[in-house]
Amino acid sequence: MVVTPAGLPSWSGSWDGGRVRTDERGLAYGGGWLDRANGLRGDPDRVRAVLADPGSVLLPFWQDRCLVSAGRAPLRLMAADSAALLAAADETVFLGLDAGAAVFAVDLSGRPEATALELTGAVAAVDVRALVGGLTAAEAAVQAYGKGMLHWHRGQRWCGSCGAVTQPRDGGHTRSCTAPGCGRLFFPRIEPAVIVLVEAPGEPGRCLLARHRGAPEGSWSTLAGFVELGESLEDAVRRELAEEAGVTVTGVAYQGSQAWPFPAGLMVGFRATAAGTEVRVDGDEVVDARWFTRAELRDRVAAGHPLGRVDSIDRHLLGSWLHQAG
Repeated sequence: MVVTPAGLPSWSGSWDGGRVRTDERGLAYGGGWLDRANGLRGDPDRVRAVLADPGSVLLPFWQDRCLVSAGRAPLRLMAADSAALLAAADETVFLGLDAGAAVFAVDLSGRPEATALELTGAVAAVDVRALVGGLTAAEAAVQAYGKGMLHWHRGQRWCGSCGAVTQPRDGGHTRSCTAPGCGRLFFPRIEPAVIVLVEAPGEPGRCLLARHRGAPEGSWSTLAGFVELGESLEDAVRRELAEEAGVTVTGVAYQGSQAWPFPAGLMVGFRATAAGTEVRVDGDEVVDARWFTRAELRDRVAAGHPLGRVDSIDRHLLGSWLHQAG
């Protein structure tokens, strides 16, 4: 399926050997098909009933990794055959309905890996990001959704206000403090981040890419950073570029967004135009930055250098910019 987020150019693909190759999966981790069934998950009796339904589907995880078959496909187990799995689970979260069938994420992180594999019949535990090339956008979306939810539960077992134990409710979409005098509610957090393709003013067309500390030699990518409290997304774009590359930008324009539950991100893509071409990197997060023409980027791809991460919105930002050249 093709997923074209609102605001993105109509192009969806990547550069391969100097030619455009259409990417039919669209942006990874988007396009999930589940009906999240908010009304159902708020009713604990109904959640228990659908979990007991033999036709319900269980997606098992172990320490943030998908449990997979010999063909490296994430397991989809039927509740009818999974009593032992459910009994061993640390957490079971209702994700939604798939054509009427309930789908749950099941966490086995508290068990040894060998036990998790034996309980599920899996051959390995693999990060969804290593599998994304073989999954549809919708399949990757539900696996990433389940992973993110279970990760949040493991980190929210105690109340941040009084230190008491918390317990899940609403099908696993809320946790509540058990202390009588507290009762604080906790919801899965989302950490928004901006990712930006910056264009140089005037001709020839150029975009700014950076080398980040710790990245492999010769690796260049778009600039990105987390949104801070008290600023808009556009404010975050301007601040990050000023801090990391010493660049002032104008014309900040939204391009699209991508779910990024690793563990709790939301990537928001922008394009911006620099006021000038001078670059002053911070030397901390960014160790180098330079302007690339479209021809230079095509040459890099032809030489075997990837154009952004295969599963990230930066590939779409760069690809759409290249495509504009005609």
